[in-house]
Amino acid sequence: MNKFSQRSRLIQPFHVMRLLGEARNLEAQGKDIIHMEVGEPDFATPAPIVAAGIKALNESKTKYTPALGLPELREAISGYYQARYGLDIAPQRIVITPGASGALQLLMALLVEPGDEVLMADPGYPCNRNIIHLYGGTPVPVVSENENYPLNADEINKKWSNGVTCGVIVTTPSNPTGTVLDRQALTGIQSVVAARKGFLVVDEIYQGLVYDALDMTALELGSDVYVVNSFSKYFGMTGWRVGWLVAPEHAIPALDKLAQNLFLATATPSQYAAIAAFTEQTHDILEQRRERFQARRDFLLPALEGLGFRFPHTPKGAFYLYGDCSKLTEDSGVLATQLLGGVGVAVTPGKDFSVSNPSSFMRFAYTTSRERLAEGVDRMIRAGI
Repeated sequence: MNKFSQRSRLIQPFHVMRLLGEARNLEAQGKDIIHMEVGEPDFATPAPIVAAGIKALNESKTKYTPALGLPELREAISGYYQARYGLDIAPQRIVITPGASGALQLLMALLVEPGDEVLMADPGYPCNRNIIHLYGGTPVPVVSENENYPLNADEINKKWSNGVTCGVIVTTPSNPTGTVLDRQALTGIQSVVAARKGFLVVDEIYQGLVYDALDMTALELGSDVYVVNSFSKYFGMTGWRVGWLVAPEHAIPALDKLAQNLFLATATPSQYAAIAAFTEQTHDILEQRRERFQARRDFLLPALEGLGFRFPHTPKGAFYLYGDCSKLTEDSGVLATQLLGGVGVAVTPGKDFSVSNPSSFMRFAYTTSRERLAEGVDRMIRAGI
């Protein structure tokens, strides 16, 4: 047998995908499954975006684009930042990528040397850790002393190892906790990272899905921050695989070279479709959906608290609830398996997101209708939770 690389052994499986596979198998056997495990909006891609993609195909717009992306899409994203946030972000600083994961791969290839440590919040999105491993770095989880979970400047300062730590990845709004970092928190983090001469990557793929908080972007902090975004979550384009990153202008030639070799280019019809994400008609659709997500959150949070789950805060963004289930089980993985096989409710155990006490937590994605969420709660009650 061939010897597999160390990096492949370090990368952990994304457990939620195994759960999804088991749920799909049960559905194929005729069992009704309520999906609260996968972070994928249940809404179809907005019709104006779909129409733009079909139009591109009908017009044979299927050739390669430049590695940095379709110029028209980079301009449209620049216009989005101007219209929504009042920021002048030059199109030349914007790189189109195959999803946000593609953007993070580019940035880790650019910024991380083998042996470097990268600080990140625990709990956090597991693929970010694995992408750091892919490029020879070491992800270092930072467990917040604040029960509301957000990473803060003091904790980063304490955890930073001179000569070893090279940067920080923060996510706002956060997966799995739904935490939103405000301007003060981001400014404090940026100040510490700058003083340490490191890099700051801010993952904003849930931007736009914000409730009871200011919808802002870390690009307001200046031109030295790397920002990752995506058309998947707020814009409802998960399967189209289009993301973007905004980088300091001096980093663009190196990112161009990396993109040429790693991806060549993002799918051309998807890029043309994404331009339509910024029309007024699409915006109206997306805002209606955001309001429905908020209504789902406002139903599901107290319903789960009534079952014994504990939430230290009301999440202000994304579409997740990350609850302490230690009063209900000693192992959230066992409970998740029991719920799926027993009553057809699919949820994600904490081991995907945390190295600190993962067995005490579960993530619920409110990415299905309020009626289905209510049915899921009823099923959990019938299961004796």
